[in-house]
Amino acid sequence: MKKIFVLLAVVFSFSAVLAFGGGDKVINKNQLPAQAQSFINDNFAGVKISYAKHETDFLERSYEVVLADGTKLEFTNKGAWKEVDCRYGEVPSAIVPAPIKKYIAENYSAEKVLKIERDSRGYEVKLSNRLELKFNNDFRIVDIDD
Repeated sequence: MKKIFVLLAVVFSFSAVLAFGGGDKVINKNQLPAQAQSFINDNFAGVKISYAKHETDFLERSYEVVLADGTKLEFTNKGAWKEVDCRYGEVPSAIVPAPIKKYIAENYSAEKVLKIERDSRGYEVKLSNRLELKFNNDFRIVDIDD
């Protein structure tokens, strides 16, 4: 019985270290992956970085960058973009995939893209009229949320 208790205590301690041992580490632009640096230079040239940080969650590592104009960028550990949130402006057109741009032009031509996210299931786009459009990986609309 004592061995089981000790084993459970060790497992719990290890789990706690994994769950809470991570954290955020402030970094400079040169410490971002090359792919993330290139993305920022190509799409946000001339906009200064307010701060960048390397985040470590339970089993995921990522990067967060906030630009001087309020834009928030999130990248995977390898530097691929996950989220672009232009709170006070518009997401650069080059970031939005062509089929999504076409759908928005045909159905919401007066609206701007304020935020775009992508993950393994597809894309989520937030428009200036506050609608959120969800697309699958084939760029088919799967949900519209207000």
